[in-house]
Amino acid sequence: MNRIHQCKPRNSSWAGLVALAAVLLCPLFLRSADGARITYRRVFKGSNPEFIEIKIDENGAATYDIRQLSEEPDPQPFEVGDAVRTRIFELAGELHHFDGVDLDVHRRIADLGEKTFRYEKGGELHEAHYNYTLNRTASQLALVFEGLFQQQRDLTLLEQRLKYDRLGVNDALHQFEDDLGAHTLPEPERLLPVLDRIAADSRVVEVARQLSRALAERIRVTSPQGSAPQPANNHP
Repeated sequence: MNRIHQCKPRNSSWAGLVALAAVLLCPLFLRSADGARITYRRVFKGSNPEFIEIKIDENGAATYDIRQLSEEPDPQPFEVGDAVRTRIFELAGELHHFDGVDLDVHRRIADLGEKTFRYEKGGELHEAHYNYTLNRTASQLALVFEGLFQQQRDLTLLEQRLKYDRLGVNDALHQFEDDLGAHTLPEPERLLPVLDRIAADSRVVEVARQLSRALAERIRVTSPQGSAPQPANNHP
């Protein structure tokens, strides 16, 4: 009896502390949930891939989903630097966060895939769709997202080849070299860790190791960061 009686004040105090913490932390969770998010989606049946969706949160979180339409959704977290994220939100702001913006050229042209921009913040939601646009700002924003797609595709391919098909690493490196030469990759320095692993892996053919070293050096010379960015604690 005495033991149970003595426990009651401690439990009551603990419950009170939990309740107080919940009250104090609640605004923080609400602010996180209400942070802005911009989504880019491209759906193009018959292409490879048919579906691309990239989501960038104002707080730094980002996910990508690259697949065929027949496949199940599988969004994966990835890293996006502050400069790229800021550029995305700046361009979206110039487009009034897609509120009432008509981007499509409205002409009879070939199907180039439906592109969608989406802005969400709290209860606010705006979308703009187009097949082809003459809007320069929209084109610039799409190029940033398409560059992120190419960059993530190259990174994933290199990591998969290094793990499962080392003879195919050289072809994947040439694909990345082409994309790097097109100057469309927003943050090529994010591939430095896998390039360094390839260069140091004696199981990879020497021609691929040499190409990997050359590409890594090229990125380090031209990248503003000069080295691989440090991973951030992003969560989708």
